Amino acid sequence: MSTLQKGTLIKRYKRFLADVTTISGEEITIHCPNTGAMTGCADPGFQVYYSTSDNPKRKYPNTFELAQNQWGHFIGINTVKANQLVKEAIENNLVPSLSGYQELQTEVKYGEENSRIDIKLSDPIKGNCYVEVKSTTLLLDHDTGLGAFPDAVTTRGQKHVRELAHMVQSGHRAVLVFLVQHTGISKVKVAEHIDPKYAEEIKSALQLGLEILVLRTHIDPDQIVVTGIGEFCD
Repeated sequence: MSTLQKGTLIKRYKRFLADVTTISGEEITIHCPNTGAMTGCADPGFQVYYSTSDNPKRKYPNTFELAQNQWGHFIGINTVKANQLVKEAIENNLVPSLSGYQELQTEVKYGEENSRIDIKLSDPIKGNCYVEVKSTTLLLDHDTGLGAFPDAVTTRGQKHVRELAHMVQSGHRAVLVFLVQHTGISKVKVAEHIDPKYAEEIKSALQLGLEILVLRTHIDPDQIVVTGIGEFCD
């Protein structure tokens, strides 16, 4: 991660924008690369860490990368980086259950609903493994470290689970990865109270053989790295 600058969040709005007070006291608008609800991740007064692009064509050269909440937890805001983090973790053999495949591809077209899989692993002996990555930042309980996905109703997420279930039915391996980009979260559940349909799709897919994997991360202003396996609470 490039050197980040620090500020204080004034507000996040219109999904893609956030107003920030810099250390020098200037108020600026930065790009927010997260279209989700960001519940508990972007409250006014939170510390913000942002990167700066040297692309002169960008209207907003600064990008919201990290937030730090009232408990000091770091939260990865940039969901675009989630797939890359999991890819690097697999390549560095940090995910034992996904190791030993000969080939790793990203953004491969597949399924019956015009989808792209985040990561496809293939091997002449092991066969194919389809890996879908979901950045997880919703903290439900600070005391227990319980987090959840999704933080809003996600028809796109429902579709992805159906696609994974179809891969299992077709004889392949399918893994849904909840990548925890929140240092206060150690275990993850499906947020049935937020998206009951998503929860139903998960239950059906699990019965067919879908695997769920929780990956924890270390986050600070200098880096985000996968550190190990977390707990899934079904």
